[in-house]
Amino acid sequence: PDLAGYRVWVSDSYNGRYTRIGTAKYAQFVDEGARNGQTYYYGVTAFDFEGNESEMSHDVVYDTPRPEGFGVRLYDYLLYPASAGYDFSTFSIGQYDDNYTDFFYEFYNSRTYLNVWSDSDIQDMGYTSSLDDISVAPTIGWSPSRSVEAIRGHTYVIWTWDDHYAKVRIRDVTSDWIIFDWAYQTAPANPE
Repeated sequence: PDLAGYRVWVSDSYNGRYTRIGTAKYAQFVDEGARNGQTYYYGVTAFDFEGNESEMSHDVVYDTPRPEGFGVRLYDYLLYPASAGYDFSTFSIGQYDDNYTDFFYEFYNSRTYLNVWSDSDIQDMGYTSSLDDISVAPTIGWSPSRSVEAIRGHTYVIWTWDDHYAKVRIRDVTSDWIIFDWAYQTAPANPE
């Protein structure tokens, strides 16, 4: 018999009760009901035109949607300290040395930098075409100086002081400011 489609199932735990949330003709599906910060576990069954259905997939498939933002501008902290820092938890620009600032921008000695404080980490992931090119935070390779050069087109992963992961992609950079896109994992300790 020919494949007719797929049924998609979701649960709030791997071994939990799965509920059918939709059907797809092709091997792709978007869960429109997913909320940021909540982890979902998915299963898939295949069915044919005669009504036969496979057993549910046994792969560990899960996802935690995360908020993101585009076109944010930060200024050099030496010139504009109140507009140089970014707090992912409130999605806001603020004072570079505020207790909740996750990273800040600096222009020093003709070079541009992204900086984090001693209770956070940052890593340059290199050139990317979009934020989506980096799907999981690294486990090693963090900058020992907690500072990286800000380069247009590069994406950076930040491990925040309160155990969240974020990523930043530089869209434009000058001596006075940077413009970046960002994504933030609201589930603590989740590197996705």
